[in-house]
Amino acid sequence: MPFYQRGDVRIRYEETGSGFPLLVTPGGGLNSRVSNWPTAVINAMEEFKNDFRCITMDQRNANGGESTGPVPVQNAWDAFADDQLGLMDHLGIREFFYMGYCIGGCFAGKLLQRAPERVVAAVFCQNVGHRPEDPDVMYRHSRDNWLADFRARRPDVSDDTIEKYFHSLWRAQPDFLYSVPRDFIKNCHTPILVLPDDTPSHPLQTSIDVASLAPNAEITVFPWREPEELRQRTINRVRTFLKAHTPKLAAAAQ
Repeated sequence: MPFYQRGDVRIRYEETGSGFPLLVTPGGGLNSRVSNWPTAVINAMEEFKNDFRCITMDQRNANGGESTGPVPVQNAWDAFADDQLGLMDHLGIREFFYMGYCIGGCFAGKLLQRAPERVVAAVFCQNVGHRPEDPDVMYRHSRDNWLADFRARRPDVSDDTIEKYFHSLWRAQPDFLYSVPRDFIKNCHTPILVLPDDTPSHPLQTSIDVASLAPNAEITVFPWREPEELRQRTINRVRTFLKAHTPKLAAAAQ
């Protein structure tokens, strides 16, 4: 599989299909990686390859992935955005759609903040979000599902660095999407479609808040994963939403 390299960051990515670019990142928390797609509730690389140029990637330092880089002790969400925007630059892509699952809701918020002129529309699927009644749920998730395997691969990274990394991700802004404040989403006019979820790390309230605050947001019914007919209608809604926001020149060229 191809790689993009910038300094000491090396990102593995994959592409399929053609048309207007759609960057999609799978769920899995800090283990967001390409190999997660077969078990995703919607395998975006398969479902949308006939509609868009689908691009995905292993996130930096995901266990089971092949992307590597430093562990940022400050502005960790910006480091992920640097990787994602850097990949788009590497591919010569200026404008694109973004669809993020799980932790990808946090990625989406930061990408919309960092590159509002580039992200044409965004889909937030099964958002990670802060739970006031269990504020350390994502800290625990990262410790329990990422840390041990990462330490085995990278014994050079100190406990202090890991603690600062987790703090930057989950405790520096302990509200809402973690990556951006509510006021940003309230003033973000990019078209947004929200596919809610309700699990310990995917609070329903965060999805509702994104859809309520963003001026140009839509939200699907919930639950939507079952029965299969409803899931298929939800997939078609994502497709219709993205096609409706494809820039006219790009749509004419397809």
